[in-house]
Amino acid sequence: MAAHDRLRLGVIGAGWFASRRHCPDIITHDDAVLAALCRRSRPELDRMGAAFGVQALFTDHRDLLTSGQVDAVVICSPHNLHYAHARDALEAGLPVLLEKPLTIDPKQGLELIELAKARNLVLLVAQNPPYWSHCHRLREVITDEQIGTIEAVSIIWVGNALGVLGREPLAANLPGVVPPTLFRAQRTGSGDGFLTDGGSHLLTELVWCTGRRVVAVACLLDDAGADIRAVLSMQLDNGATATLSNTGDSQVRRKRHHSLYFGSTGMAEIRGVPFCLTVDGRDGRTHSEEADLPAVASPVADFVGAIRGHNQPQIDGDTALHIVEILDAAYRSARDGGVTVVAAR
Repeated sequence: MAAHDRLRLGVIGAGWFASRRHCPDIITHDDAVLAALCRRSRPELDRMGAAFGVQALFTDHRDLLTSGQVDAVVICSPHNLHYAHARDALEAGLPVLLEKPLTIDPKQGLELIELAKARNLVLLVAQNPPYWSHCHRLREVITDEQIGTIEAVSIIWVGNALGVLGREPLAANLPGVVPPTLFRAQRTGSGDGFLTDGGSHLLTELVWCTGRRVVAVACLLDDAGADIRAVLSMQLDNGATATLSNTGDSQVRRKRHHSLYFGSTGMAEIRGVPFCLTVDGRDGRTHSEEADLPAVASPVADFVGAIRGHNQPQIDGDTALHIVEILDAAYRSARDGGVTVVAAR
């Protein structure tokens, strides 16, 4: 496809994570071109521009949106800026690929979903599970009732995120064009804490793979203002129970992930990282490594395909919004004590 026919994508919040994931995905996509970059710090912006060969550089996202140089935007800004940046982009008539979470406030998230629908624009949130092969396989297993009806779920993630959380010096050899900003170290930047950040992916695994909704949650945090450790007990809409444990200050530096899905006739187990999936169900016992499963599209590929009308987004707005609703209920539970009902729509 000729360069002038490809979708021109701009990145708002062109920093460490964008340089590692979305920018490389854009420049290797045959129907997209990285047309513009935006971030507030000019020295790092110039470094990003030089690294990816982009000349249209902006320090104000509104200037990028009105530049006429982009057809859609990818937003990787701090969590508390998602609402304003996505709202401005949608109001400018531009489709949006938004890094997780959708927003911090559920009401603002609903406003974005409704705005995108009213403007007939793609609004896609890049939660990880819909872009992992093992989660696609698990979703198929549960949808086909290969392990029966979900009765209980346990999800555990243990790793060390102290550097990006501003609790220890960042490693000198971090991948990426520029170092991470430490917005996660400030409550106004992260929304609340590490549960909002990494925990949103775990909640997406639960909700997206099972097709269930969380109706009530009780949450314990090590710090209700800026958590690093979180434990959630949840009730699902079919009466099943689910627990989630998220630990961001482990002495073991590598990521460890373990999920168990208990059904009425079998069970499924995720281990990682790297990921593998073991299923004991209707078809007997099967074991799959992530690399052996069919590849799935990246968020950028999913976004471009959705804009072109080739596919529906892997994660819909309602699911992305429900993650925000669960997080909001969890933090209210931790602050107030007791069980909090997840807002119904």
